[in-house]
Amino acid sequence: MKLIAIPISLREANLFVKNFHRHSQPTQGGKFAIGSSYDDQLVGVAIVGRPIARLLQDDFTAEVTRVCAIQTAPQNTCSFLYGRCW
Repeated sequence: MKLIAIPISLREANLFVKNFHRHSQPTQGGKFAIGSSYDDQLVGVAIVGRPIARLLQDDFTAEVTRVCAIQTAPQNTCSFLYGRCW
């Protein structure tokens, strides 16, 4: 099996972050979220939103605000999610 990118809602992604991220809280908002599925199980999420820096908020720039993967996720799951966000 290999990782598959799937669209998920911001609510689902934030619930995943709340349950599995070891130190960060769910985000306050976002533009979109991407999940990674492995063997028909959600193993990681990425949330993309507006940049925090005010000077970068130019309607063309986006920022990955959270990336989270479960401990049993395949190696390079976070890199896979960063690549799909880009």
